Amino acid sequence: MARKKCEFCRDGIDVIDYKDYERLRKFLTARGKIIGRRSTGLCAYHQRKLARAIKRARIMGLLPFVESYYL
Repeated sequence: MARKKCEFCRDGIDVIDYKDYERLRKFLTARGKIIGRRSTGLCAYHQRKLARAIKRARIMGLLPFVESYYL
């Protein structure tokens, strides 16, 4: 099976902005956890940048730390 190509390398994106929460939300599970590299297909460089951007977005209140258990 062919390996996924890093989405950010493919699109030529070097800086992952924490304010782009629609794009960041794709890399979170339903519970709000960050999805690992093996599932997303990102390279190590962009996975680290992505994790940092998601954590910043959480601090700013753009993304949740956890989804509520009582929906």
